[in-house]
This record gives sequence, C-alpha cells and structure tokens, in this order.
Amino acid sequence: MTDALTHFTTKLAHETDASDVYAAQKAGEPFVLVDVRGDDAWAQGRIVGAIHMPHREIAERAPHEIPAGTDVVVYCWSPGCNGGAKGGAEFAKLGYRVREMIGGYEYWAREGQPLENDEGPLPRTFDPLVMVVRP
Repeated sequence: MTDALTHFTTKLAHETDASDVYAAQKAGEPFVLVDVRGDDAWAQGRIVGAIHMPHREIAERAPHEIPAGTDVVVYCWSPGCNGGAKGGAEFAKLGYRVREMIGGYEYWAREGQPLENDEGPLPRTFDPLVMVVRP
C-alpha cells in the first residue's frame, strides 16, 4: 500500500491534465504554461495563454524569460509525444517547479478548451470520447 501511495503522490506532483490546467487558468492561479513543440506546430494552433519555448531552447531561454520560482506547466502534442517530458526535464534541471500536462495539445483540443493560432481563436469542439458532452 505504501508503494502505491508513493507512486501516485509522486505522479500527481509532476503531472496535471487539461481540465485541471484550464480550471487553474480560469481561477487565476499563478503559473506559466509552456508549449514545447516546434515552430510549425505552434503556428498551426496552441493553447490560449501559453508561451512558446521549444524544448531544445529551454536551457538558454528560460532563465531570461521566466522568473526563478515560477511554477511551470509544459505540454507537447499528445500522449504519443515525449516532448513534454523532455521540456519538463529541462525546466527541472534549471530548478523550476514543473509539471507535464498529460494528453498535451490533443486532449486540450478534444475537451474543447480555448485554442488560437496567428489568425485568432480556433473553433471549440467537444469530443464525447474524452468527456461528457451534454446536448
């Protein structure tokens, strides 16, 4: 029982999900949401309120752009992408409190949370395979 408690407590300390991040944004909780994908992915669409910092640039840019002590949440494409984990590791090396948003951009979009690209807001769609959709 202790092993399971340790496992899940540790996991929750380092992961979050799209619905919890959205709720934290709406509540005004202080954190920086970082999209660690490449430039083309960012241009195609991103989470409203996120900043763009590809995981390969974190070591160089983060200390100048994100104040020390700031809570950070990173995301990449989807559960099939490990860019979020790479980004999380880079922030952790720099001493930031960091969590990975599991499900990434894919689950944020599937849950109908706000998205945008360079032209403005993107349509919100709600996928009944990942959430309750009421008529």
